[in-house]
Amino acid sequence: MAVLTIIANSACSQNKTNGNMENKILVVYFSATGTTKQIAEKLANITNADICEIAPSQPYTAADLNWHNSQSRSSIEMNSPESRPKIRAINVDLKDYNVIFLGYPIWWDLSPRAVNTFIESYDMTGKTVIPFATSGGSSIAGSVAALKKSYPNINWVDGNLLNGFNEKRLKTWCNKLGISTL
Repeated sequence: MAVLTIIANSACSQNKTNGNMENKILVVYFSATGTTKQIAEKLANITNADICEIAPSQPYTAADLNWHNSQSRSSIEMNSPESRPKIRAINVDLKDYNVIFLGYPIWWDLSPRAVNTFIESYDMTGKTVIPFATSGGSSIAGSVAALKKSYPNINWVDGNLLNGFNEKRLKTWCNKLGISTL
């Protein structure tokens, strides 16, 4: 039990505010290879937000992520719209936040199914959710459209593909969204 508490606590970092009491911000991300994690950490840092990882119960291996193999775990999940891979519980109460940045890599022009598991496991009704993604070649448009259609009770803000964004570009994007930065 102590190990689970340590794992849960290491997955989320809390107790920051955005300096603006009306905007308590959380950055939640799924990252299979670390690329999206790097952007999420920069985003949380410049917005002084709390951060939390959507972590699969069973981490993905390189073989699991081989999209050229139709029998790889990621291929099987993405080819099944009802697939909901198990994720680890998070130790964050979403009711404490009114703005949530939701980050993920683009898989098959969509968010990975673990993101759906997260959304369906935690009530985000009425929250302002700002998607962001990383991708080797796809835009974020298809994934955001699918999320908006699947979860209409969430106040979605148009997302952004943040490949290679440095701190300056992240600040510019956040300021356009009306999110203050450090």
